[in-house]
Amino acid sequence: MNVEYILPNEIEHRSFEIITAELEALGITIPLDQAPITKRVIHTSADFDYAKTMCYSNGAIDLAKELIKSGAHIVTDTNMALAGINKKKLASYGGQVHCFMADEAVAIEAKQRQVTRATVSMERAAALNMPVIFAIGNAPTALISLHEMMEAGVFTPEFVIGVPVGFVNVEAAKELFLNSTVPYIINKGRKGGSNIAAAIVNAILYSI
Repeated sequence: MNVEYILPNEIEHRSFEIITAELEALGITIPLDQAPITKRVIHTSADFDYAKTMCYSNGAIDLAKELIKSGAHIVTDTNMALAGINKKKLASYGGQVHCFMADEAVAIEAKQRQVTRATVSMERAAALNMPVIFAIGNAPTALISLHEMMEAGVFTPEFVIGVPVGFVNVEAAKELFLNSTVPYIINKGRKGGSNIAAAIVNAILYSI
């Protein structure tokens, strides 16, 4: 393969051109409103499987945009996702990003109750008393905890981005929201990650 010499500010544009061409070669057509998000996920991962496994509830993208424009905050389950989200862009609409996973008080409470930090973190997020978009890229327990609060009638999330990665409870946790009434963007299967969660948030931010 020949090396392409591309100016730094043109690399991302060229990457998306390649993604678009390869999707066309594979005979895959992504709905117009979903394309910026799914393509950014592919750009982040270099994995074209996402073109087949990304799932969007009806009207999800427009709703996510409206939530952000109205000042919704974002809660992630890792500091990596928090670091990857464009906080300056989000702040321009009045929003902030939160991750409670590394808080000492969360760790202490989780140990005392013998639950995961993700469980306690989701409870802290539910207590923010404001519209929240959950961007979960690592802990299926976070999705499970949110669903348990829904079933108990104590909290219902405004929006869930559910892309935890792994092998234990990952697919089952995603299915909970695929079968719920909560608006979502979810990747079916085992794949995902903090970088994917951040990529989805950023793609939404960039398309407003």
